[in-house]
Amino acid sequence: MSASRQRHRTPSPGVEWEFDKVTFSREFPRNVVTRLLVERAEHGGWELARVRITPDGTRRVVLRRKIIRMRPTLY
Repeated sequence: MSASRQRHRTPSPGVEWEFDKVTFSREFPRNVVTRLLVERAEHGGWELARVRITPDGTRRVVLRRKIIRMRPTLY
């Protein structure tokens, strides 16, 4: 995985999403990238939002997951 990784939150009505941008260099084979993304999905709750392959072969992947807010309970 490349060192390029960003997280940001975008406000939307109803559901809030957390986004994670990951960049894979062209040296990573397709099956390795797939295995890494499946691992993140299974253990981190991420889902694939977008994949872009640049002309130089770099893969830019945007992952997302729902932000679950805990409401305080009153006793």
